[in-house]
Amino acid sequence: MLPIVPMILADLSSILSGSSGSSGATGGEGWAGFKDYDFLIHFVLQMLMASLLAAAIAYHPKVYGKLESLDEVEAPKTFIMYALVAAVIGTMVLRFGGIVGFVVFGIGGLLRFRTNVGSAAQTGRVILATVIGLSAGLDLPQVAILSAAFGFIIIWVIETRTTYRMVVQGLHKSDIPEAAVAYRQILQKRRCHIIQERKNLNKHAITFVFRVSRKFDMAELEQVFESKLDENHRGAIDWEWR
Repeated sequence: MLPIVPMILADLSSILSGSSGSSGATGGEGWAGFKDYDFLIHFVLQMLMASLLAAAIAYHPKVYGKLESLDEVEAPKTFIMYALVAAVIGTMVLRFGGIVGFVVFGIGGLLRFRTNVGSAAQTGRVILATVIGLSAGLDLPQVAILSAAFGFIIIWVIETRTTYRMVVQGLHKSDIPEAAVAYRQILQKRRCHIIQERKNLNKHAITFVFRVSRKFDMAELEQVFESKLDENHRGAIDWEWR
């Protein structure tokens, strides 16, 4: 039998009997938990550390600059959300015992493989919401509220800007280098952070992947291209965004 199984069974027995288990499970403190200032500060620092360390891995310059698809560019958001979820689960396991981690990962697997919740990032948000609900149900309101508040801030920060993939097609092969410069200059003047620029001479196309604020207007930008670019530098534009 795996070593974790007896520990989980002991925690389950402890919770059902209302007593403290062998792994230190104690039950929820209720609203009185907000008086434990050391725990509150420590919990916030744990979530902050997990998010920052995940961001350091996710946005590693040796990897991030080589990403091609929008899914790959958006993947760091998933890393950060999953790290936050793991930090919250770790805290709950320490406060309530190993059975909590077992239950949460079981729910997460069910959501991921049995429920259509969209992208991996969306799954991370769903699992975080589930953990928040579970902590509330386990009478750990301090964990639930701090997790929700910190998660709200993290989502606000990482979703501030939208990532776009713009493919300019139908250009003459000899015009592609100059057209790329012209498009790049306009994008930069519009405060677009260009993540990647790729010229495909065989397909007569230029691809830009960039981030910009959510107030960005694609139709307005296309009008700028029409008015500012020479006719031989203009091409048909195909958009994709996350």
